[in-house]
Parts: sequence; C-alpha cells; structure tokens
Amino acid sequence: MGNGDSWVRYWRDGGRDLEAMHAHFHDHVYAPHSHDTYSFGITDLGAQAFRCRGAHHTSGAGMVMAFNPDEVHDGQAAAELGYQYRIVHIGPSVVRATLGDAAGDGSAGTMPLFVRPVLTDPVLTGALARLHEALVHGCGDLAREELLTATVLALAERGATRAPRKQTLEGAAQRQAARRAHALLNELFLEPISANDLALEAGCSRFALYRAFRTEFGMAPSDYQRLLRLRRARRLLAGGLLPADAAASAGFSDQAHFNRWFKRAYGITPAVYQRAAR
Repeated sequence: MGNGDSWVRYWRDGGRDLEAMHAHFHDHVYAPHSHDTYSFGITDLGAQAFRCRGAHHTSGAGMVMAFNPDEVHDGQAAAELGYQYRIVHIGPSVVRATLGDAAGDGSAGTMPLFVRPVLTDPVLTGALARLHEALVHGCGDLAREELLTATVLALAERGATRAPRKQTLEGAAQRQAARRAHALLNELFLEPISANDLALEAGCSRFALYRAFRTEFGMAPSDYQRLLRLRRARRLLAGGLLPADAAASAGFSDQAHFNRWFKRAYGITPAVYQRAAR
C-alpha cells in the first residue's frame, strides 16, 4: 500500500453491484488493471496520473475520473503530497436498470460510453460526492436510491456519448402519482420503504414519481419521509423519551444521524429541544 501516509476505507452493497472506496496514497502505484463495473472517482487532494486508452491523463482536485467496464488503467501520485480520492463502482446491471426506469419502458437502450477519462464538471463532482457519502454512511434506502438515480442520470447526460431517455408525467397524472406516494409515506413512514414501493403504488417509474413528487410537494420523497420521522421524534422528546430512544423509535439508524438532521431542520439539538419542551 505504500508508506505510513496511506489508508483505504471500503464499502460494498451486498444486495447490488455497488462499491465505494475512500483512499489516500503517497507512493503506491497501481498496476494496469480494469473493473467489470463503471467506475467514477473524485480526486479530493493532490493529483493522480494514469494511463488509459493509449494516453496519459491527470486528475487534479475536484475532477472526476470515468472508466467504462473492462477499461484498463493504472495510477500513481502526480504531486508530492500524494493524492486522496473517492470512487464509486456501479455495475452495468445497476446502470441498465436505472436508465431503463428513467425511460419508463424498462429499456435502457444503448449503454453509456464515456470517451473522456477525466471530466471537469462541478455538477458531476457534487452528485458523486453525495452518492459516496450516502453509501459509506448508511443513509436510508429511499434516499440512497434517489441519489443513485440522480448520479447515474447526471453522468450519462453530461459525460457520455448519448443522453438517456426520460419519462415524465404531466397534469392530472403527475398529481395523482405524487399524491398516492404521499399517502403511502404518511401511512408507513417508519417502515423501510423503497423507491420501487412508491413507484408501484403510484403506477409509474421511479424517476417519473420523483419528478412528480418534487413538483407537487416541493421536496423529494426521502426528504418527506425524514420530515415525518422528525415530527414523530419531536413528539416523543416532548413526552420525555430520551433522545437515543426517540431516534430509534422514529426510524433513524443512529443517534448521530438523528442529531444532525434534527438540528438542520429545527436549529437546535434534540437535547436542547427536550429541555425547552419541559
């Protein structure tokens, strides 16, 4: 792995072909290799040099590296301080399913081909960073699926040879789909509802529902689910339940996650709110 400055953190979704890694290397040199996935990396610090498609490339801070499946590349530091980067590996089956859902007919058409190994695009950097954080830190299923869809579509739109097809709803169909999903979330917000569950209830694709829900209610389905859980937690805190117990009873994965979102929503921590409520 190199000298003592090097470290690697790794995460894998056992149910789907999704992996994430966060690493810092100083003198480690990657031998030529490839992945059977699409691989997208963000260089956070320093710079990484690599050879791919018969040419030399350099990815500096804020840039995105894009590798197609089975595309051979190597890698090493291109700066004295080494390089720190995050990378997400997304299996072709996941990309195909996401693009097929967005098209509304289950057909992904031609799979995306990324012709530039290095992309300078703040939108892509932001989308990948949010997806990486969701994968590594274990946000809820619904939020993770929304971020995965947003990232795959952004990459295909802005970095690939052909933009994806998208299904959209309008008028009464849009309102009906959004309200059906809204009602299901109101009923089952404590349950691990997936994007597929909501789309099935709404009678449309996951992508079309997401667009419809945001248009109708001003936020993503995962944001609304979290809001309902925060409201429940407030009631529990006001009733005297300890913050850790309120977090668990309101469906949050851990207290740190609960504290972070409670303060974002209400400006104070759960403990401060509880003292004020008493």
